[in-house]
Amino acid sequence: MTKTTSRLLATALSFTFLMGAFIPAEAGQASIVVDVQSGQVLEASNQDDLNYPASLTKMMTLYLAFEALHEGRLSWDQKLTMSENAESKEPFKLAVGAGRKVTLREAVEAIVVLSANDAAVAIAEQLGGSEQSFAAAMTEKAHKLGMTDTVFKNPSGLPDPEQVTTARDMATLGVSLMRDFPDEFKLFSMRGFQFRGMKLRGHNNLMYRYDGVDGIKTGYTDASGYNVVTSALKNGRRVVGVVMGEKTAGLRDDKMAGLLDRTLPSASTATASTVPGIQPGATMTDAQPTK
Repeated sequence: MTKTTSRLLATALSFTFLMGAFIPAEAGQASIVVDVQSGQVLEASNQDDLNYPASLTKMMTLYLAFEALHEGRLSWDQKLTMSENAESKEPFKLAVGAGRKVTLREAVEAIVVLSANDAAVAIAEQLGGSEQSFAAAMTEKAHKLGMTDTVFKNPSGLPDPEQVTTARDMATLGVSLMRDFPDEFKLFSMRGFQFRGMKLRGHNNLMYRYDGVDGIKTGYTDASGYNVVTSALKNGRRVVGVVMGEKTAGLRDDKMAGLLDRTLPSASTATASTVPGIQPGATMTDAQPTK
């Protein structure tokens, strides 16, 4: 073997090693439906494949905001300042202008209904000082909740190749929000809100078309495709479903509706007043997952 050939082989092996060390996510189709009471997986496909969360990320931003509320580190009427960094986050935002203030309640409602990026950053900067430090706290909390394959890099879900999750982890987060903050979770059923004289409507169309759906979050970027996490309650039975990587919002919503049609009748009984769920760090049990 010549020296030139040896160098080329070494270079190729080094490149292969580096590529293996960082496996990017892709907008692959994935789904899961979980029985909230038992934690049993009722139906799933590619549920552990890495995907980009897009605005589903904001579910964790809100989880940490609700936690801070309960611990007294935030209050609903507390004023948050929109930094230039927050103001720069397109496309969905309150757009009040850098240096101006919104209340925490306004920020939370804007995230739930509009998926407002500037509101998510304002919360992150208030609690963490910067997007980067808050994202580290998001990842730490995710792992404590059992979301072992999730890494957060920002509070909004705007594109970052290292910000990844799975359908299973997003289901865990949906159930955790419901279990740990049952009163605040009711906000995810908001279909619209008024902000300083403007009436604003949300994008979660499943709440308009499917009886029993009461939240929680949609998401989209070019890299992620169309994502949704959905909570549904029917005849006292509750499930959380996740669909990721669909080509259009319509296909995403149709797929979720089909999953709910197939799994709600077999979900175990849970009452509307209580939201039993998966314990932090617990493993969901797969029951006949489909591919």
